[in-house]
Amino acid sequence: MISVEEALTRVFALLTPLDSEEVSLAEAAGRVLSAPVAARRNQPPFACSAMDGYALKSTEVEADALFKVIGTAAAGHRFAGRVGAGQAVRIFTGAPVPEGADRVVPQEDVTRKGDLISIGHKVGSGSHVRPEGADFAEGATFDARRPLRPADLALLAAMNVARVPVRRRPVVAIIATGDELVMPGEDPGPDQIIASNGFGLKAMAEEAGAAVRMLPIARDNADALKTVFGLAEGADLILTIGGASVGDHDIVGTVAADLGMEQAFYKVAMRPGKPLMAGRMHGAAMIGLPGNPVSAMVCGTVFVVPAIRALLGLGAAPAPRRSAPLAAPLAANGPREHYMRARLTDGALAPFASQDSALLTILSEARALIIRPPGDRAREIGETVDYLPL
Repeated sequence: MISVEEALTRVFALLTPLDSEEVSLAEAAGRVLSAPVAARRNQPPFACSAMDGYALKSTEVEADALFKVIGTAAAGHRFAGRVGAGQAVRIFTGAPVPEGADRVVPQEDVTRKGDLISIGHKVGSGSHVRPEGADFAEGATFDARRPLRPADLALLAAMNVARVPVRRRPVVAIIATGDELVMPGEDPGPDQIIASNGFGLKAMAEEAGAAVRMLPIARDNADALKTVFGLAEGADLILTIGGASVGDHDIVGTVAADLGMEQAFYKVAMRPGKPLMAGRMHGAAMIGLPGNPVSAMVCGTVFVVPAIRALLGLGAAPAPRRSAPLAAPLAANGPREHYMRARLTDGALAPFASQDSALLTILSEARALIIRPPGDRAREIGETVDYLPL
């Protein structure tokens, strides 16, 4: 067996960031930029008013000063003339500040009678003018190497960017294996169970930015498995579920080898998830996940999501850890790195009493995976430990 750290290193060695494609801004949510994007204009593109009020010369602003209103400026409709001495322009938020003016007095600080305004006694000192380019200047670059968020899309739109270069979505093919499996909604036989892991892994991969193809269940014979492997052609990452152990019916490794898989490793010193394998086959990386539901999902968190992020050009890095105090004591850990399902309540971690790798109810309730290093000593309430958020 190899360590989790070594296994991750070998998985990353199987991966190369994907090529780029260009998409419209309307389709860019959650995508990852593959190159910097430059602003095509200043923002704001002109000095504009931050308030509803009156635009005038700042040198003339004093209590009780009188001004003649010579026009109006609104958003999208500038005042075309020039503001001279003793003159003001009625202006609204977002409108271009007229030539000759450099200050906006808010309307609540002004008394107006006809075409004349007078400034009150408590006028502030702010100009209430947003300078041209105050937010960003033409040519400024945006290079966030992370999934694009709503605020990012608003910024890119303001930059007058209509299309952006992004990493292609990794295509992930998921293959569940086993004679015992039937799809949800079908009528299982007396010795069968519902294929559940693929749906959790599909959601996990899609949340990470992948496009997922769920392939038919592969039965426990070489011909069936080879047929389903053939359907994975064109995928960037192939995930198999089950059949990775050494039993008489665990044939994934053998069939994959017959199809030309170059194995990177088999078995990892972790709990749950020991019977994990990885390699490369037909131009795609392959990760063979255990069949136990919790094992598959834990390995998805530890290996699959980081692999997808690496394909998206987000770096070859393990899932980010956090730390929190324990709300319950922990016994000493064994020789494998242990990922324990836990509640996270009021900032403290409480591991579930049962850590059986078949119990999806506990995984559904868990909000964290406590990480126990191999051979870790017993831990007391209040001690800080690392965890992965769920």
